[in-house]
Amino acid sequence: MTQAEIKLCSLLLQEHFGEIVEKIGVHLIRTGSQPLRVIAHDTGTSLDQVKKALCVLIQHNLVIYQVHKRGVVEYEAQCSRVLRMLRYPRYIYTAKTLYSDTGELIVEELLLNGKMTMSAVVKKVADRLTETMEDGKTMDYAEVSNTFVRLADTHFVQRCPWVPATENSDPGPLPPAPILVISEKDMYLVPKLSLIGKGKRRRSSDEDAAGEPKAKRPKHNTDNKEPIPDDGIYWQANLDRFHQHFRDQAIVSAVANRMDQTSSEIVRTMLRMSEITTPSTAPFTQPLSSNEIFRSLPVGYNISKQVLDQYLTLLADDPLEFVGKSGDSGGGMYVINLHKALGSLATATLESVVQERFGSRCARIFRLVLQKKHLEQKQVEDFAMIPAKEAKDMLYKMLSGNFISLQEIPKTPDHAPSRTFYLYTVNILSAARMLLHRCYKSIANLIERRQFETKENKRLLEKSQRVEAIIASMQATGAEDAQLQEIEEMITVPERQQLETLKRNVNKLDASEIQVDETIFLLESYIESTMKRQ
Repeated sequence: MTQAEIKLCSLLLQEHFGEIVEKIGVHLIRTGSQPLRVIAHDTGTSLDQVKKALCVLIQHNLVIYQVHKRGVVEYEAQCSRVLRMLRYPRYIYTAKTLYSDTGELIVEELLLNGKMTMSAVVKKVADRLTETMEDGKTMDYAEVSNTFVRLADTHFVQRCPWVPATENSDPGPLPPAPILVISEKDMYLVPKLSLIGKGKRRRSSDEDAAGEPKAKRPKHNTDNKEPIPDDGIYWQANLDRFHQHFRDQAIVSAVANRMDQTSSEIVRTMLRMSEITTPSTAPFTQPLSSNEIFRSLPVGYNISKQVLDQYLTLLADDPLEFVGKSGDSGGGMYVINLHKALGSLATATLESVVQERFGSRCARIFRLVLQKKHLEQKQVEDFAMIPAKEAKDMLYKMLSGNFISLQEIPKTPDHAPSRTFYLYTVNILSAARMLLHRCYKSIANLIERRQFETKENKRLLEKSQRVEAIIASMQATGAEDAQLQEIEEMITVPERQQLETLKRNVNKLDASEIQVDETIFLLESYIESTMKRQ
């Protein structure tokens, strides 16, 4: 766990959950698994606050617990899961793209709350959608429920583990912590619910008429009703499935850039056919026959079987080896080599960074060393056709930046420089790790800069929000344009320009965060895939 990752985790926890949760979370990341009282003692936090903070972290899958032989429960932070919070906007946008606004809100609610029952999600999403509709229109529970089922069928949401029911005949001592289990066949099994109803709008007048706080009213309403049919069956977003989708999109985009749109559509079809049957960590997809691929092509995609076979042969013969041939039955069996595809994407990312940072001539040397595996300095000068002084300078720049490495091969045991070969080589795995570390530092800097910009203009932002609230309330009561104009003039021209500059800067910082996270995703996927193959 590097300092850059710990700092980024700290910023994310503080931004999402506040100071106390951030203190407990970062302490567990630094120290590893610890029991409750040790956490309270080491952090100087009261036991009650530590319990509440751990509840929040466990609810959002950021901390796990395990019972040791002596009966002590220890809590351990999941640093990789904390870093996934960076990708929340991308998960939500993907759900919107695939399953429209309903899917977007379902995934958003699950990410914001950590774990929820299906009935609670459906009702909350239906209410939120109803509020955005025109007066007189409402969102039906059944429609939201159908979208939830589709998300479960495609594995974008999954059940949380639960405590198995025990027989009453054996009332033994309770374990210090519940043991949660789930079988793979039940993970995407949607309970049969008959949710009948429509989304409701919030009305402050109803609350006033009842004469009691809004938080208390549902308790009175639900006391006399039947118990919730899916009580105890909680759901969460399946982040691995989203990552699988991101990886597939990156592969399709790479094929489209290298070849053409038809090739990318064939690869997209192959990935879509195997997205449920292939585990997210598998190095290859399931073998698919040419006939199966032809039948599964999108409707209206008019290419003949002969043309499809030609495209598949072309893809299989490509040096990048994204697609491989695994057999001849069924017109030819084809697989997508996911590991090699991720390796090519990571290499392309490294090449791009070298070109942007050191220039095109350095990128030429980097690609040359990558292609030839091992080269002496004289060979680099000859192959790249660059003068010796410039080539030496460029090689040392990349060597000091850890993009390339130097390997010594001595002729004699004494390692005398005159009798030693010095070969330049590219270790993609170590270079990817180095770049990933820099990406974490970049994201942390971007978040800190965004927080600084917001803090510096806090007074102006609060004034702008107050003015907008006054204008909204006046528009609701039917105020005249002259009155609205007068309120708008409360913000002066220089203040308005300052707000525009702030908005532009924050948007740039947000866009930069998302772009850096895309690089992080590719590098993490490649490193994970490589480590599993070793």
